Amino acid sequence: MKSVVTFGEIMLRLAPPGMERFLQSPQFLATFGGGEANVAVSVSGFGWPSRYITVLPDNNAITDAFLGEMRRFGVDVSGVVRGPGRFGIYFVEPGANQRAAKVLYDREGSSIAVAKPGAIDFAQAFAGAGWFHITGITPAISASAAELAIESVRAAKKLGLTVSCDLNFRKNLWKYGKKAAEVMPLLVEHTDVIIANEEDCQMALGIEAASDVHSGKLDHSVYEKLSARVLDAYPNVQNIAITLRESFSASHNGWSACLNDRDRNFIVSKRYDITHIVDRVGGGDSFAGGLIYGLLAFPTQQAALEFAVAASCLKHSIPGDFNRFTRQEVEGLIQGGGSGRVQR
Repeated sequence: MKSVVTFGEIMLRLAPPGMERFLQSPQFLATFGGGEANVAVSVSGFGWPSRYITVLPDNNAITDAFLGEMRRFGVDVSGVVRGPGRFGIYFVEPGANQRAAKVLYDREGSSIAVAKPGAIDFAQAFAGAGWFHITGITPAISASAAELAIESVRAAKKLGLTVSCDLNFRKNLWKYGKKAAEVMPLLVEHTDVIIANEEDCQMALGIEAASDVHSGKLDHSVYEKLSARVLDAYPNVQNIAITLRESFSASHNGWSACLNDRDRNFIVSKRYDITHIVDRVGGGDSFAGGLIYGLLAFPTQQAALEFAVAASCLKHSIPGDFNRFTRQEVEGLIQGGGSGRVQR
């Protein structure tokens, strides 16, 4: 099997214990989180070889701890580059019921943000790989990170890899003078599979839905038209998957997804009613990891989409960025094993 390679920034994740607010008690739980690393962990956990590449500070104990953590999940980190800069941090306060979750970033000057074009030998990083995944977070970090991101997708396509891109629009990151809609098309023109939500399509690509997608009701025909507009705008894109999150509260979401392809085969997944969310951060990344794995491992797009949605549904039940479920556990949910009964 050829490896799935992901590229992006990893951060130290600091969160108060339980459902507490920031510094309600004087402690934080330290783990790691970052969209592309989350995807690599998911893919590896499902049984497909994965590799993660990034730039991290040298002579740094946090760097060493992170690399050890990724190896524990079976992710190849041999291509990680060490350089100047710092290890980025983000703080997350879990939401509950009507209290929204909060995320604060402390990542300015991180190693990947200050890395220059050419810092990564992508031809070497892609050796033995068949799929490359990136997100819209990396080009939002800094102008040089955007150049690295564009380098990466060009190199991947030159080597014949399938490229997926989760548009992942983050309005609080685009601060270096470029708008997302100016940069993201340069990545998407080298992309085969897009993962997005309706806001991503609008803010990252400037493509709006034909009618209101914020009405509170899911109208699948709206998303069929939106995905078709993206496919029309980018003839290189073969598939676009759109996640459909119905947010009733921080603790209660409806969750499903749809997918459209170059032949306009529009499909919709099963819908899950998630009523006691533990942590939704990383939920979209677990969807992306499940979709990549599904498109590689399953015979139909419908099977791949169902696997991705079920994997992400399960991720909402555990704290932390990483998805810690196996293929067998995800398939158990798909087959109706969502009752929560004790397994003995």
